[in-house]
Amino acid sequence: MNKTPPVIFVPASKLSIAPTNVRKRSDPEADAELKASIAAKGIIQNLIGIPVARKKGEYHITAGGRRLTQIHALIEDGVLGPDYPVAVMVLADKNDATEVSLIENFIRLNMSPAEECRAFQAIIDGEKKTPADVAKHFGLTERFVLGRLRLAGLADSIFDALAAGEITLDVAKAYASISDTARQAAVFQEMGSGYYSTNLSEIRRRLVSGFYRGSDPKALLVGRDAYIAAGGHIDSDLFSDAANENWIDSEIIDRLAAERMEAAAQAVRAQDGFGEVRIICETRIPYMETMALDELEGEPAELTPEEEERQRAIEVELEAIAEEADEDGYSDEEISRIEALEAEHRALNEKPPFISAEQKETALAYLVIGSDGQPRLHERLFIVPEPELEVEEAEAEAGTDEITSEEAEQELVEDGPSIAPISQKLAEELAIMKTEILRLHVASDPHFALDLGTFFMVDVALGRSYGHPSELRAAAPYSRVPGFESDTQASEAWTELDAGLDRSWTEAGNIVERYDAFCGLDEGARAAWLGWAIARTLHAVPVGGTGADLIDHLGRKLEIEEHVWWRPTARRYFDRVSKGRILAHFGEVGGLELSNRYAASKKHDLAASAEKLFSGQLIVEAEVKERALSWLPDEMRFGRAAHPDCEGSEQDDDGGPDEPADDAVSEDAGDGLPEAA
Repeated sequence: MNKTPPVIFVPASKLSIAPTNVRKRSDPEADAELKASIAAKGIIQNLIGIPVARKKGEYHITAGGRRLTQIHALIEDGVLGPDYPVAVMVLADKNDATEVSLIENFIRLNMSPAEECRAFQAIIDGEKKTPADVAKHFGLTERFVLGRLRLAGLADSIFDALAAGEITLDVAKAYASISDTARQAAVFQEMGSGYYSTNLSEIRRRLVSGFYRGSDPKALLVGRDAYIAAGGHIDSDLFSDAANENWIDSEIIDRLAAERMEAAAQAVRAQDGFGEVRIICETRIPYMETMALDELEGEPAELTPEEEERQRAIEVELEAIAEEADEDGYSDEEISRIEALEAEHRALNEKPPFISAEQKETALAYLVIGSDGQPRLHERLFIVPEPELEVEEAEAEAGTDEITSEEAEQELVEDGPSIAPISQKLAEELAIMKTEILRLHVASDPHFALDLGTFFMVDVALGRSYGHPSELRAAAPYSRVPGFESDTQASEAWTELDAGLDRSWTEAGNIVERYDAFCGLDEGARAAWLGWAIARTLHAVPVGGTGADLIDHLGRKLEIEEHVWWRPTARRYFDRVSKGRILAHFGEVGGLELSNRYAASKKHDLAASAEKLFSGQLIVEAEVKERALSWLPDEMRFGRAAHPDCEGSEQDDDGGPDEPADDAVSEDAGDGLPEAA
């Protein structure tokens, strides 16, 4: 039975960090928190050290170096005395120093965010502390503590999911962006385990659907004080700044915004004399609002005598610079001066057109909300549309003023045709029928449709969505693991494939020119773009997830040899699974004898050995090596069932969805093997 080493108290001045201490780097923010904790509560856990040779009473600290560093810092700050006593467990065997240091730093389990939430809540409720007190004692910001307390108030279903590790801290924060727990729970249930269940933007969008952010132009127009005075409620978000707080009474905002805009419109009518001023409580005018209107064109603005004189002076100076230039061309200073003069000259020539008082009387102006929340007169003016006559009125007028066909023809010749624009509804109906004709012909020509569809998808994928009369997209799905960067052979091959695509057509200009240029590529180049566009849309679906069956079926249909494209390494796989699972994999290719051979290995060494075994670098029997080189975890195979103990897996009775289980894999290979602690 091992005897527990003694714990003694040693003055801090007699302690130093041992060279064998495995921790070499730290985190300034975490160190500040530790320093504040020690100042408030002292050292809670003893340090571990070994005696210094030929220096009686001095010890090298092999585990607890961060704590010792902060103690010395507090001594320098005058918070602690130079002989501050520190509890040290003294090791008798110096050879154990490195291993103990590794154990102390490696085999530890940090508190989960859910545990932190409950801990802060317990301190505040039980010890009657304020969030500021807790923040000071633990070296944290008060905002951090308030954020954890906000998480503690999550709907029970969401907090339980956070505690169980089913959702990440970022997902929990997204739900905590509003305080309405009923709405949190409803959205959480609605999102379920679907594809967007971890998409932070989608979670926040659904939570605040019908709300306004404090930074929204309409909210800025209304003003926070006016909104609250009208009975509006605000749901503050502890995880973002004040501009992102939620204004939840949207009907109040809409009403106040309309009132502000109408008041501003009346001022514009009185000041500028426009025939009609319409308010749009948005930052832009919807296209359908103006599609049937004619734009008002003003007269070119004439230059004043001063502006004409300035133009002539600019032209004279430009000529002088050209005459004085040497054989080597213009200097940097001359180029800058030329550019400034030319810009000024253009500005004088591009003055806004002049709108006369008579034109303003027939002008339709739009008042929109600027991005700063201020009412803004839109730069485009339109002609006030003529009121449409009722059918009965038009017929009555036609009956009272009968004219002969000869008179009507003569009137058209003399005065020109006077045709009122068609209604917006009719224009839309005609567009539907016109598009029906086009759809029929596109559907009847598969080759034409293939080129058109490919163009739509790749043009939008390359960032040109404006002007596309189609909803066809080839959008890349949201990553399930944000920030993850793959280093596989397939990832490198995709990069090469992407770089090899013919992008010459992308420089052609507008959408029509780009489409014609794309159709001008050879068939192989167009086909490569089609493959690229379709492939990038494929979702990463874990085993058992919705769509996984089709992913597996496609892989089998393409006869993909998975083991050629992907090999398990320590970084990709073995460091991420338990020791028991690795030993089970050893058993799958080499039987119980091979797994027992490595059963005593430490996890880190076992992962390294596994990487060598499954890459063919470990010396084993030929048949074991052959099986190891073709082995893959079930999650990397197309059409293989997941491990029975994999969360969320679905396994058919026959061992897989479409194919029988691989005979080379023993179902009982891992029985009796130890699991990682």
